[in-house]
Amino acid sequence: MALYVQKFGGTSVGSVERIQAVAKNIKACRDEGHDIVVVVSAMSGETNRLLALSAEISADPSPRELDVLVSTGEQVTIALLSIALQELGCDSKSYTGDQIKILTDSSHTKARIKNIDVARMQEDLKQGRVIVVAGFQGVDEQGNTTTLGRGGSDTSAVAVAAALKADECQIYTDVDGVYTTDPRVCEKARKLERITFEEMLEMASLGSKVLQIRSVEFAGKYQVPLRVLSSFVEGEGTLITFEGVEKMEQPVISGIAFNRNEAKLTLVGVPDIPGAASRILGPVSAANIEVDMIVQNIAEDKTTDFTFTVDRNDYQRVKQVLESVSEDLGAQSVVGDNSIAKVSIVGVGMRSHAGVASKMFDCLASENINILMISTSEIKISVVIEEKYLELAVRALHSAFDLDSDAVAE
Repeated sequence: MALYVQKFGGTSVGSVERIQAVAKNIKACRDEGHDIVVVVSAMSGETNRLLALSAEISADPSPRELDVLVSTGEQVTIALLSIALQELGCDSKSYTGDQIKILTDSSHTKARIKNIDVARMQEDLKQGRVIVVAGFQGVDEQGNTTTLGRGGSDTSAVAVAAALKADECQIYTDVDGVYTTDPRVCEKARKLERITFEEMLEMASLGSKVLQIRSVEFAGKYQVPLRVLSSFVEGEGTLITFEGVEKMEQPVISGIAFNRNEAKLTLVGVPDIPGAASRILGPVSAANIEVDMIVQNIAEDKTTDFTFTVDRNDYQRVKQVLESVSEDLGAQSVVGDNSIAKVSIVGVGMRSHAGVASKMFDCLASENINILMISTSEIKISVVIEEKYLELAVRALHSAFDLDSDAVAE
């Protein structure tokens, strides 16, 4: 029999009825002889409610006290779920992050896990108990409560699975797996049986919201098989695993990710001198703004147009920074566009197939969609286009790479 770490998100435990339904599923798995450790989030909406209470008192609360506050959401859930399991005759015990010593650094509201003491959990497992652990939280070396950032329960679950050397970490959520693209945009999107960690990392970083990117990184680093399942419908979900497992045949493209929340800015007529890029991006970085895609074009007059993309929410701030940089560098002007989107195709099969980029560009051209920027990696090609063409582009690419059906594009 196997050891499973099962994680249930806020919507899965959003009411007493949902908690009781989750308890029945856990008991059924335990009755099959499997050892179970459960990691849960706060009930849906609870973390936002707690943060709103804090905001009524202070516009700038202490990060330490915020961690003490929001960590209580998970404490409610673990107790309720453990009670629900006991009502079903299933021996269970709940633990906060402090009680099982999920040791983190001291970066309040965005802590990182350093170590997990598994002795207490291993003893409970030997006794046949189901262990229910509060996700999203830990404790630092000074005994302060810490939290891992929004979505951190996924990371908690993977870290617990890695520490216990679990057979699988199962992430239960409100979707039944990882899809080739967002079904709300492309009705022909289909659920993947498997996807590699590399592909899932790219999908998560490019806009797919199924899993927190830190949890995927953690799982890949410690070689913890991940499975995404639904709390609401039965099914095998999607297994996130390692390239080459069971020598599975890889499609050229596994999925299409997209992000509407993009903006691009261009510094026009920058003198072509050493260090110009650093002088542009240095102040942007100092403002704690992340830059995504970068393109630099050199004109005949020895000036360059320096273009990059940022999160749309940072657009106005970056524009202000660039106005100052432009004056310093003697650039001609700053222009921007906050009505763009990024569309990306992802697949480890690109490594062994030529012509993927040209096929993507031909597809977009056939729909009269202009490409504004291009970025590539070994298993990904991203393009920036006008936002109004986003859904058309996703559907066209989904069809062009035969993701609409069970056929695999060669």
